[in-house]
Amino acid sequence: MFRNYFKIAWRSLKKQPFFTLINTLGLAIGMAGSLLIALYIYQEMHYNDMFADANRIYRIDMDIKFGGAEIKSGETSPPMAQTLKKDFPEVENTVRFRTLGSNLFRNIDKTTNLKELSTTYVDSSFFEMFGLELINGNRESALKDPNTLVMTRTAAENHFGSVDVVGKRLLLNNEDTYIVTGVMEDLPENSFLKDYSMFMAMAGNVASRENIWGSHNYYTYIKLSPETNLDNFQLQLDGLLDKYVLPWAQKTFPGMTKESFAASGNYIRYHTIALTDIHLYSENQLEMGEKGAIQNIYILSFIGFFLIFLACVNFMNLSTAHSLKRSKEVGIRKTLGSNRVQLIVQFLTESGIVVFSSLILAIIIAFIALPFFNDIAGRNISIPFTEPLFYVTLLSITFLLALFSGSYPAFVISRFIPVDTLKGYSVKNNNKWNIRSMLVVFQFGVAVFLIVGTLVVFQQLEFIQNKDLGFEKEQVLVINDAYAAEQNLNALKQDIINLSSVKSVTVSSFMPTPSARSNSSLFRENAMDQQYAIQMQTWNVDENYLKTLNLELIAGRNFNAQTAADSTALIINESTLATLGLNAKEALGVRVTEEVERENPEFYHIIGVIKDFHYESLREDIGALGLFLDKSSGSMAIKLKTNDLTSVLTNIENLWTERAPGQPFNYRFMDDAFEASYKEERRLSRIFIVFTGLSIFIACLGLFALAAFNAQNKTKEIGVRKVLGASVSQITIDLTTDFLKLVAIAILIAIPFGWYFMDMWLQDFSYRIQIGWEILSFSALLVITVAIITVSYQSVKAAIANPVKSLRTE
Repeated sequence: MFRNYFKIAWRSLKKQPFFTLINTLGLAIGMAGSLLIALYIYQEMHYNDMFADANRIYRIDMDIKFGGAEIKSGETSPPMAQTLKKDFPEVENTVRFRTLGSNLFRNIDKTTNLKELSTTYVDSSFFEMFGLELINGNRESALKDPNTLVMTRTAAENHFGSVDVVGKRLLLNNEDTYIVTGVMEDLPENSFLKDYSMFMAMAGNVASRENIWGSHNYYTYIKLSPETNLDNFQLQLDGLLDKYVLPWAQKTFPGMTKESFAASGNYIRYHTIALTDIHLYSENQLEMGEKGAIQNIYILSFIGFFLIFLACVNFMNLSTAHSLKRSKEVGIRKTLGSNRVQLIVQFLTESGIVVFSSLILAIIIAFIALPFFNDIAGRNISIPFTEPLFYVTLLSITFLLALFSGSYPAFVISRFIPVDTLKGYSVKNNNKWNIRSMLVVFQFGVAVFLIVGTLVVFQQLEFIQNKDLGFEKEQVLVINDAYAAEQNLNALKQDIINLSSVKSVTVSSFMPTPSARSNSSLFRENAMDQQYAIQMQTWNVDENYLKTLNLELIAGRNFNAQTAADSTALIINESTLATLGLNAKEALGVRVTEEVERENPEFYHIIGVIKDFHYESLREDIGALGLFLDKSSGSMAIKLKTNDLTSVLTNIENLWTERAPGQPFNYRFMDDAFEASYKEERRLSRIFIVFTGLSIFIACLGLFALAAFNAQNKTKEIGVRKVLGASVSQITIDLTTDFLKLVAIAILIAIPFGWYFMDMWLQDFSYRIQIGWEILSFSALLVITVAIITVSYQSVKAAIANPVKSLRTE
């Protein structure tokens, strides 16, 4: 019997190749798109779960408000790890990271440096904590001693051409010698450590042994015993403030109490976050690894689910639309003894063949599209062809899809009455709100929602791109690792200034695009109590900093390197004025210090106030900032006055090679670095574009199917109306209007949802657009236009048909 079902199903599908092709292709595209999104979401949801006992590893995070600044941070103080292990029996193990950013390394026997982008100090418990093994070296002793390091396989091959490198030496930033004590495999793609290549012994970091609870530079991870109650553990964490933090702070502020600290509006709150939750759920401003967003996962899940759902809706609509042609077949089969169950199984078998064929085609499409998808998603995803679970999941989903997409057509077709179908009566559904209509409303509602989302993301990115940031980022070349020029740095700076194509040059580690950050607490003279603290970013810059980045002075003056008193000068931004409670002119001459614990602290005097500029992402408010005249040679920013970038880059590289022989010439443009800050948003926008297009295409197929069904169902009606004098345009408009009503309903339902959810997405930005009527109206207009184009073909085709043939049709 089943063999017969398959034979008849195959014959039926071969008999209608165009219908079968459209059905199969629509389902395949939907399944391929959903498969790619599912693989992306799977990787995002399984960040960091490859580590041993990942479900028991947590990080200590901290929320702090002090000196007018509110900070969420994954970094805590140096003694945190040791204290937790000593005081909390449920803490089995701890490890700290002190990230160092990029550094230059070279084989001690060579003269050329190689840049490692992500390096960190780490405790010797690192390997045991995360269950990592070494290719070479002993993991128990690899990071016990100062000036030792473990490198990844790729780093070892880059520096030495081999992984057999234990005992070899590397020079860090042309200064410190490190001995290689181990080589480990590269970390997985979905790991917070994937970019890190050099792990240096924490024993060589002097600050890590200091008992300073007010310094927060160490990511502290703990492994809890399986029976730990997290709520009870959190209560114990709250006790750290009384037991350790306040006694330490009282050495500097003798009169400070827990009550006075809270009365000042300040707080310090410690809490845990699971290792596997950090990537998607962390609210911290900085992370060791790439940050994702659970909101984006929700959006992509929505897109993936409805992409395949829309494809199934199309299948249902196309199958039902085609069912009229098979009404006589059903009547004959019922007359010859087939019961309804047998007919349902027959039609479900047909849907099963189509869905399974679509699955094969979907895998092929996904495989071909995967490199393109990886490019737009910024990931390195692969299809797990070697995993049995992958095939079990796909087959299970295929079975459910076949059942879901084929059930409605099967039950509709099997319900035909033999007498009516054999007499040639049309099978009609006079209920205007039938399931097909509601499904089309749903399809276009999803399309409208996605179009609104795409436009909002695009407009927010456009807003970020064009917003006045308060500094000049165009035509600013940034040379990384300026310190590699060592004693020749000033000569290099002067050489570059002398180029005719260069307007200005500044040397500093601190740039408004992603770079070094440094927070400090400063106090006004005669107001050195914790309640008067000013928490601000403190940047060391040179006298050309304001000129190069075109920062606007609104009061006072710029630094003068020739003035000795400017060694203790300070320039603040407008946001600092609010914390001081002064206006720009009143702030000039005010003295502040960060050495509150000393009897004779060194004071800095404010000589200037600059207009606020966005040195953080537009997700954040502009905070207090102080610029100090001091050496800091992480980067060199060069303001250009030429469009001949090739020539000026060649000239600057030649000067670099002359002044810093053997050192890599790494550079970036400031506007590119700025845009890189929003790669998550740009990634989301690209994904939106692709899958919105697919959703609209699939929705149009569904509308096309319903138009064909409607035109077929009204064949006689159209013929009669034409005989009675109706024009082609009148009939076309009438047929098209029926569908535009459905589209209009979809728009009315989807627009509020699109506005609400995208407004929630925008809340992550302190500076954002407002979703205006033009976005919503354009989304509606676009969908209406697409719907008209889709329906018009079938409407015109039906309207221009010969009425004689229409009236003869039985």
